[in-house]
Amino acid sequence: MTDISISNGLHIQARPFASLGKRDHGWLKPNFHFSFSDYYDPARMSWGAIRVWNDDEIAAQSGFAPHAHDNMEIITYVREGAITHKDSMGNVGRTEAGDVQVMSAGTGVTHSEYNLEDGLCRLFQIWVLPRNRNVPPAWDQRQFPKGDRSGAFNVLASGYGEDGALVINADARVLGATVSAGATAEYELAAGNHAYLVPATGRIRIAGVEYGARDGIAIKGAGVLHIEAIEDAELVMVDSA
Repeated sequence: MTDISISNGLHIQARPFASLGKRDHGWLKPNFHFSFSDYYDPARMSWGAIRVWNDDEIAAQSGFAPHAHDNMEIITYVREGAITHKDSMGNVGRTEAGDVQVMSAGTGVTHSEYNLEDGLCRLFQIWVLPRNRNVPPAWDQRQFPKGDRSGAFNVLASGYGEDGALVINADARVLGATVSAGATAEYELAAGNHAYLVPATGRIRIAGVEYGARDGIAIKGAGVLHIEAIEDAELVMVDSA
């Protein structure tokens, strides 16, 4: 059973990387924070509007052949290397480490995602339930210099029309922060919302509990989340209704 701690009005569940669902397809090595494909855990079906968080490693010169989606917000955060996107709307783009792409599948879209580089691509693929169903599909990407999110969370994608963020059709925001060893970052979670935090790199401490790279941290409640970096850390979080 997952440990649950309570701090400053927040309920925190630890989901260690070792406990995630794992598969090895040769070219693809996914780790599942939530039930996905043939990995099923009834205790890990969703968290608020967050439905999927896959931690994928994609081999060089390989990737996902064209396939279809509908009515899902799909956010890709590239951790290492780059991913090349192509879709039935005519969009083509290459997203590099630290940057983000978003796709509103809406009424339906076919897309491919390939690692056309000579080295591994490591990324987080996050699915969030849409605010409105059957909207026109859309895709976008943006660079987010890590220096802009030093010591504080920067909004990378949002359904609330926030300046500088990619637009998603969801009651959610995707955030990123880099925190130097010994420094802290804070984030205020509103009542009724659910946040899911993953250190892409580094080690952190929350309410006296340490978490390592790629561990999942499920948070709900109302209050200020205090995060201390034990090592230099790159953080990715989704805050959803």
